[in-house]
Amino acid sequence: MTAETPRPGSRRLLIAGGGLPSLALALAVKQAHGPALAVTVIDPSGADSARHRGRAYALAAGGRRMLDRLGVWDRVSGTAEPITAMVISDSRLADPVRPTFLTFGQDGEDDRDEGEPFAHMIEAEPLAETLLRACREAGVALVTSGVVRATPEGAAIHAELTTGERLRGDLLVAADGARSRLREAARIGWVGGSYPQVGIVATIGHARPHGGRAFEHFLPAGPFAILPLRDGGVLGHRSSIVWTERADAVDALLAGEPDEVLAEIERRFTLDLGPLSLEHGPSRHPLAVGLARRFYAERLALLGDAAHVVHPIAGQGLNLGLADAAALAEAVTGALRLGLDPGGPDILRDYERARRFDSFAMAAVTDGLNRLFSNDALPLRLARDLGLGIVDRLPGLKRFFIGEAAAARGSRPRLMRGEAL
Repeated sequence: MTAETPRPGSRRLLIAGGGLPSLALALAVKQAHGPALAVTVIDPSGADSARHRGRAYALAAGGRRMLDRLGVWDRVSGTAEPITAMVISDSRLADPVRPTFLTFGQDGEDDRDEGEPFAHMIEAEPLAETLLRACREAGVALVTSGVVRATPEGAAIHAELTTGERLRGDLLVAADGARSRLREAARIGWVGGSYPQVGIVATIGHARPHGGRAFEHFLPAGPFAILPLRDGGVLGHRSSIVWTERADAVDALLAGEPDEVLAEIERRFTLDLGPLSLEHGPSRHPLAVGLARRFYAERLALLGDAAHVVHPIAGQGLNLGLADAAALAEAVTGALRLGLDPGGPDILRDYERARRFDSFAMAAVTDGLNRLFSNDALPLRLARDLGLGIVDRLPGLKRFFIGEAAAARGSRPRLMRGEAL
């Protein structure tokens, strides 16, 4: 699909990067404004959904409400698995028993509707396919290219593409990842760094059902999460593994044959789900934390990993990106309905105000949790286990943490509350 030519008097939004938050943003603003707003997604891979194969995300209640409002949820919900409960334990790898210190996800623990799961596990590939199809149906243009240079010029910004094409927009959204070239070119600073850890992602099959329960074992090297997926595969049932390991140990752990890798997974698994099989992966991903010093520059807004990167310990990466998309869609839509410039500094400042503190808080919390739990010192273990036990027994404190995890609190953007723009 080529870039859409804006009709006379219409506005144009350019989005560099075709990830899940980018497609959600494109769909939201295009649905809200139709031909009055030309929307173009620019991505070197053509937003190819195959690049997401083997990845799954915990989609919080707020993200599900957003997808429902955009008309996407009914089309993809058949591939999603509700998380009925989250169980957290803390132990060493060799411990014969892993005691449960915190469980949440029951009705009445936060402001979700009765019977609404606090999250769903959803595989990224079918979600990307569905979003891309909905974008095309809505009239979003897709350009298979990259952005070489972005130049703001008065009331517009010009994006020069690797194909040689030059596109003009009122606003360019930089959604080109944690190493965003557009962010660097705009001289927006970045605060953060890498962890001495690697994230390992795999899909496993098992003979017994998981019952929709998610488990996170805090081990000295990092958290080991077992997340329920939709039934299927050779053994009938599946789960996603998100395994954080020391960077200096990963090569040795993953160098063996698939059976040897599966044996390492089984050592950490501990659940009685019958025989296991390795269905996809493992793949490895470097882990980092980071936050942009600003979320915008002249006619440029940062979105998703270009604005913030967090540790996967809380499974909030996708939810943060969708919240960015919802907030930016709200800011752009509000401006257009008032006849204002959607790329003006006041509009972008409103977007930053809506998202930066939430992003900072999540980065700080996940960084702190990772440092706290990736430590085997006995006094620290006793203190954190006592803290988890206190949270589990205090309904008010528990509701706060679950509300954050479910993205269900009232300060969220309208789309994440299930409301129209």
